[in-house]
Amino acid sequence: MALVRTAWGEDVYSGHLFVFVSRKGDRVKIPTFSRGGFVLYYKRLETGRFRLPRVDADAQAVQLDATQLTMLLDGIDVARVERPRDWTPASQPSGEVASEKLPPQ
Repeated sequence: MALVRTAWGEDVYSGHLFVFVSRKGDRVKIPTFSRGGFVLYYKRLETGRFRLPRVDADAQAVQLDATQLTMLLDGIDVARVERPRDWTPASQPSGEVASEKLPPQ
């Protein structure tokens, strides 16, 4: 956590997860702070490597959402997963208001 605080300037008590992957790519450490103490999550793969998302060469950090972190820890290649497009409501012709008929009471 000293590295997180001094090198990155991040708040170690924020509750964020900081994921560190070994050089071989087969181990991951995730330190975090939770309710009065630090927690260290450690996972070592028996075979294979963690499939990291694509990172720019000059980037020092990558932000993942909970789904991406779960896929990373399960060995799923995040870079190959296609997310569906966000849902948007169907557009209405201008001036028209959508109405819903209610059943008689």
